[in-house]
Amino acid sequence: MPRNSHTLQNRLKETRTKAGLTQSELAKAAGISRQAYSSLESGNANPSTEVALRLAHALGERVESLFFLSGQPSEMVEAELIGDTPAIPVPGGPVQRARLFRVGQRLLVRPLTGSGNSRHAVVAAEGLIMSGEKAGRITVQPFDQEEAESPTLAMLGCDPAVGLLEAGLRSKGITLVASEQGSQQALLDLAKGEAHVAGCHLLDDATGTYNGSWVQRLVPFPCTLVTFASWQQGLIVAYGNPKQIQNVASLANPGVRLVNRQAGSGSRALLDRALAGAGMPVDTIEGYDREEWGHLAVAAAVASGSADVGIGVKAAAVAMGLDFIPLEEERYDLVIPDHFLNEGPVQVLLDLLRRAPLHRRVESLGGYDVSNMGIPASTS
Repeated sequence: MPRNSHTLQNRLKETRTKAGLTQSELAKAAGISRQAYSSLESGNANPSTEVALRLAHALGERVESLFFLSGQPSEMVEAELIGDTPAIPVPGGPVQRARLFRVGQRLLVRPLTGSGNSRHAVVAAEGLIMSGEKAGRITVQPFDQEEAESPTLAMLGCDPAVGLLEAGLRSKGITLVASEQGSQQALLDLAKGEAHVAGCHLLDDATGTYNGSWVQRLVPFPCTLVTFASWQQGLIVAYGNPKQIQNVASLANPGVRLVNRQAGSGSRALLDRALAGAGMPVDTIEGYDREEWGHLAVAAAVASGSADVGIGVKAAAVAMGLDFIPLEEERYDLVIPDHFLNEGPVQVLLDLLRRAPLHRRVESLGGYDVSNMGIPASTS
């Protein structure tokens, strides 16, 4: 955050970026030179009262939201509660961390408690919940007011590669808010306006195509599908495959323990198709009802020895040093509501998907084909 010797700080860059303005455009709107504006944004100069008012007017903000003294506490904000985790702070009890982000005009808060608080690392939070739910809204104390007001890209899905988007988005002043969900739930929450993007890999058994018909069925507004990658999905087994698992028929072998994905996920649907094709009742498989909420969580269960085999993507097996038996290649698409397509964070994402460095990073995970990354997906 820009600082100077007079302890005056500003949020000009993030507010300007959110408004989609260049330095020259904002300077012109405020009636000052670009050089003068640049000095203000970098914190090397302080504005006059008149210039501060002009900048606030041009950005549609209050002066005090653009300029403030160091050490000022963040203001309390009210946000709309989403997700299944209750937001009920207990006096004297542990604090409840939360993700705080905007989707369109809505300020949303997702509590971080239990399994949602960790994906092999503690999930970043933007603030603390200060009061319980009232009419669907709760009060949050942001850790950093600048962070709370910065542009965000909210993404739902189960792709282990999503973290590779973070650095590219951050370089453009955008915070990635990713939540791990199965494909069907991701689409349902996208339909409720709780994200800019949802990832999915759902096969339509009737047409033999991926994702398009599911989006039309679950999301009530027009969307654009953009391919992220095709990936290999199959059975994740211990290194060396000590249980000699060959295919889904091996899941019924004595002593073989499965770890599954939750109902509604694309991985669970793939396993169910494979079992049906092999004529195998699910009640013959030990562990069929044991569910994990992500590919890496499945791989971790196998790596720990608490399960012998799991259903997931090859990248998760590679990450954990495990072996992999492919079952199917699937297309993983990003579903973007058309009313978000022209928003700054979404445009940055689409540009990032077209860049070779991201392609190389994703391919290095193993089991990904990125040849169509960033290309609008066919729904037929």
